[in-house]
Amino acid sequence: MAFINGAASISPQNSLDFNEFMKDMLVYEDDYLKSVKPNYKDFMKPIEARRMSKTVKNGIICSQIAMQQAEVAMPDAIIFGTGLGIVSDTEKFLEKMLNDKEQFLTPTSFIQSTHNTVAGQIAGRIKCHNYNFTYVNRGFSFESALLDAIMQLKEGKKNILVGGGDEMTDHYYHIIKKTGLWKNNTFKNTDLLKHKTPGALCGEAVSFFVVSEEKNQETFAELKDLKMFYKPKGVSDIQNTITDFLKQNNLQISDIDLIITGHSGNKKDDKIFDTVLSSEFPETPSAFYKHLCGEFQTASAFALWLGANIIKFQEYPDFIKLNDKTPNKLNNVLIYNHYFNINHSLILLKKVER
Repeated sequence: MAFINGAASISPQNSLDFNEFMKDMLVYEDDYLKSVKPNYKDFMKPIEARRMSKTVKNGIICSQIAMQQAEVAMPDAIIFGTGLGIVSDTEKFLEKMLNDKEQFLTPTSFIQSTHNTVAGQIAGRIKCHNYNFTYVNRGFSFESALLDAIMQLKEGKKNILVGGGDEMTDHYYHIIKKTGLWKNNTFKNTDLLKHKTPGALCGEAVSFFVVSEEKNQETFAELKDLKMFYKPKGVSDIQNTITDFLKQNNLQISDIDLIITGHSGNKKDDKIFDTVLSSEFPETPSAFYKHLCGEFQTASAFALWLGANIIKFQEYPDFIKLNDKTPNKLNNVLIYNHYFNINHSLILLKKVER
């Protein structure tokens, strides 16, 4: 379907160093997980970095590293998925508008607050005039971008730069916390599944990939298939969807060497994952990832980065394991995520035969 030839992520973990894969886990005990700040001077001039929001800077860095890995200087398309866009600049603009009583406003924060800023800034830096698109579809934002990338490859394009990411701010965190989506108390992210209470542990991350029609020596994995489904009627509907998804790819449950789920710490939502694992994948090695990055609308982008690296390195750390079953091989990895039981997605990755 498509080959992942480059992958980079800036997250609350040390994920940017692509020479080492998840050797350790950073432990937090905060309201939400914040991305590890890279040394921006290594990638851009200080005057540039000062004018950009965190998500824009992280997106530029991740895209640059992903393209270097894939040995692609100019992608045929740049596609980005984000649920919230550049929240920090949106807040700056609104705050200044209120404080200045809608007078003497500079357009900078407004221009940089738009959702397509990340894809636009990347294109501007590398002078790419090709297809450029940003998807803002809430919990389906990254999956929509990934689906578009796959379709672009089918139409004849060779290398697509595709990514997803969101940022968290104190204002946004406290506003959404009133709705009950986030946890009321702080705890260590290592203890995420021990807190069987309402609300998720929120976070942020930006991830970028180069997907191509051809593999190379550095290919991470093959992106075999992708499926999105909206508000399933129940767990049985989810089970049937997963079974049909695997059948369409000539696979059975026993062919899955590892399943990665989006356990977020939210008691009600995690019960769905637990039921699916116990009923459909009782003998399959399983892992989870949101204690690493937190919950946000494009968390599946980080999951894809994680899954692609697991296949490339043919190993994964103990701190993401959900059970004690160890796979003999890591040929087929299934990622199952849902965003508060609204937006469900399945991503199938396969080891590349060389």
